[in-house]
This record gives sequence, structure tokens and C-alpha cells, in this order.
Amino acid sequence: MSHQAGSARMLREINEAAALGHLLDGGPLTRGDLCALTGLAKPTISEAVRRLEEAGLVKVVGRTSGGRGPNADVYGVNPNAAYGAAVSLRARDSALVTALCDLTGEIRARVETPVDFAATDPVDAIAEVVAAACKQARVAARRVVHVQLGVPGSYHENAGVIRYVDVPGWSRPGLVEEIRARLRTGLSVDNDVNLAAVAERSHGIAEDVEGFALLWLGEEGLGLAIDLGGSLLRGARGGAGEIGYMPVGLPAEGTVHDFHDLVSGQAVHELAARHGIAADTGYAAVAAAVEAGARAFIDELALRIAVGLAAVIAVLDPPLVVLAGEVGHAGGAELHKAVGAALRELSVLDTAVASTGVTEDPVLLGAMNTTLTAVRTALLDRG
Repeated sequence: MSHQAGSARMLREINEAAALGHLLDGGPLTRGDLCALTGLAKPTISEAVRRLEEAGLVKVVGRTSGGRGPNADVYGVNPNAAYGAAVSLRARDSALVTALCDLTGEIRARVETPVDFAATDPVDAIAEVVAAACKQARVAARRVVHVQLGVPGSYHENAGVIRYVDVPGWSRPGLVEEIRARLRTGLSVDNDVNLAAVAERSHGIAEDVEGFALLWLGEEGLGLAIDLGGSLLRGARGGAGEIGYMPVGLPAEGTVHDFHDLVSGQAVHELAARHGIAADTGYAAVAAAVEAGARAFIDELALRIAVGLAAVIAVLDPPLVVLAGEVGHAGGAELHKAVGAALRELSVLDTAVASTGVTEDPVLLGAMNTTLTAVRTALLDRG
């Protein structure tokens, strides 16, 4: 191929990517709309749209009417042009939650599957749940362009290893590449709390903030996601945010604990019992305490949370801290206000504290957002 021919092809691909990008973000649109948005001439846009139609990425979805000029075709993305899958590994009940979405982001299937990982290889389990979601949606597996996997651990991308995950078989070297080879599609892996932060950025209360820290107070574990202007801080080995291992001290006792010892679901459950609050789980205890107005328990739990957060705030100085996870969600406004008050006693920095604004499964929602972005990026890169 000559240099001139190669340059012409690259230019066509750039034009097609520009048109497709606008249709993904703001469609449906006419060719006139696309001309105005891209600054390209009408013949150029017409050629780009024609090629996108031939590739099955866009289609005519209507016609304009009632204007002074002739009616014009209205183009939109073809929802069935490509699909993305999100899979969340839930440690507390050893289940895989899977969702399949089309190019517009509409969920076509959702499957929740309990798995005995002591007897089932993770590679087989992932392949089976993705296949089940495709079958439910009546979509050929080859149409799935990308799969996003959320795990309750940290993923060291360079080493290809998932660490700090308390589920059999998930920490073995080479696992991610084995899954990728079995699925024969794009695959990315991220910490579940990071994905919850993605959901908070797009569907929660952090949409318009410069950055934020999301503290996941889960029944089974803790985590911290650090959003810096829409980008997540993952660390050199994917371990940024493993806050449960952070040593902290209780001022009243003068002793040092891991943060997990103070605010894990089990620790919250035990603290509630000492306050006479009967419940089966930590988050149920918090919900009962909020309903009963048990201020002494809420304030003591808030102090424990604030002790860990004070260290995070001193290093990162985020404009906002979001409390999420089962315990954080159960505490709602009562807990986040108490944590904010405790922080003002421990930190010189005035940091806002809020409860999560995400009402759906935040890990799965964040994984769906991430996989949809990857699918669209792959299509745009194809030209």
C-alpha cells in the first residue's frame, strides 16, 4: 500500500470514528447534525455514514419532518452491533453476578449464579455465566466484544495476578490469561470497590466533584477507591485502597489494630451487641440502630471509621468522602453525619462526608459502565 493510499484510509477511519463518536454520545442525528458537530463537509460525512451503515454500526432510525427543507434521514447506533458483559465475583456467598448490555447500554440479560469454587475452576465458571447471559439474551457469544470482571481483591496487571482474594482458585498465576483465552474477547479486571467508585461517579453523588474517596464498609471486607478527576489510583501493584490492612489506634484504648479489626462487618456486629443491639449481621445492626436512634452506638462506630479516614484525608485531602458498602448504605445520613462530626475532632482538614447515592448493585453497575466504554472504544479504534 502506498503512503498516499495509507493516509487516505487513515483519514476515512478518523472521519468514521468522529461520526460514530457523536452518534454514541448524542444520537440520533441527521447528516446535517453530524456536519455541524464535526466541522466536516457533507460529502465527507455522507461517505463516513455510508461506511458505518455497511459495517452494521449505524442505521436509519427515522426521518425529520415539518422543517422548511426536505426531510432527512435520522441515524442512530445499531444497538445489536456489539455487546459487553460485566461479571462481579461476590465473596460473601461465592456467587457470580453477570449482566449483558448492548451498544446503547441497555441491559439485555442478568444472571446470578452461586458457584462452589472448591469444586469448580474459575475459568469454567466465568465461561459458563457469560454463555448463560448470552443465551438468555439470545445473543451469539461472538458478538461480545469485551468482558469486565470485578473481584474482591487487587489485580496486579503487570504480573497478571489477583491478590488478597479469599475465594479458592482466584489467586493462581495465569488465571486472567486463561479466562481471556477461553472467552476469546477483550477482558479487563478491576477491584470491586474501584468499580463501585465508577458507579458513584456516573450514577451517584460524585458526578460533578473534582475527586473523591469512596470507603467501602462491607459485611465481608473493606476497601478504598481513590478517584482523581475521574481517574482511579491503583498503585504500583494494584493494591492502592487495601485500607483494611492499615494499622490504626483507638485513642481511648491506646492500642493498635488493623482498620479491618475496627469496622469490618463482624467488628460492627460485636460493637452493636455490646450496646444491646441484637442483629444477625453488622449492616442489619446498623440499620436497627438508625431506626432506634441508638446514638451511643452510632457515635462510637463513627469514631472508629473517622480514625481510619483521618489518615486517608491527611495524605490525599479529597474534597469528598463517600461511605458505601452494606454497612455504609445501612447507616445512611445518620452515620455519615456522625462520621463528619468525628472527623472534625480528629482532622484539621474540613472534608465533606456523604452516603452513597447508588441504589443498584454498585459493583455490577460500575463494571457495566466500564465494559461499555471498552466496547465503544474498540469500535471507534476499528474505524
